[in-house]
Amino acid sequence: MMSDYFDLVKRRESCRNFDPERIVEKEKLTRCAEAAWLAPSACNGQPWKYLIVTNPELAAQLRPMMQELGMNKFLNACNAFAVVVQEATVLKVSASQRLKDQDFAPIDIGFSASQFCYAAAEQGLSTCVIGWHNELKIRELFGLTKTERVRLVLAVGYAKTDKLRTKQRKPIEDVVKYYE
Repeated sequence: MMSDYFDLVKRRESCRNFDPERIVEKEKLTRCAEAAWLAPSACNGQPWKYLIVTNPELAAQLRPMMQELGMNKFLNACNAFAVVVQEATVLKVSASQRLKDQDFAPIDIGFSASQFCYAAAEQGLSTCVIGWHNELKIRELFGLTKTERVRLVLAVGYAKTDKLRTKQRKPIEDVVKYYE
């Protein structure tokens, strides 16, 4: 049964307390990847690629690349990752970017990663978007080219608890203005 979208938005949060005993089912990761694949993008360029990691040995190699300087220790309990790679954009998008001084690829990747995370939440999974990572080492690990950029890593798993934290946000009046 599909949940109400606004309920889903309220339920999705960054997990930093994964249950290492619960393995994420491939079918659920496939649904997340499909949601990411369907995301809107400028000129339908789809400048992304998702590398889904569930292999325990590969995950063990990947984790330290997000834990340098003592960061993200909670990832030791996470057993699935989606490495979000930015690929070169199509010519039509590239021309638009130059003419309008607007790089659409990171925006498109944000839409795509968001849809991945909401698809995960809809299926009872938890995620955390990891921006702190060693891009060079991750590129080497996966044999990526110099034109492929590692933009994010999505940690995916089951939370140890269903209890949600209170969302801390700026007052809505500070971020939304109406011009009627």
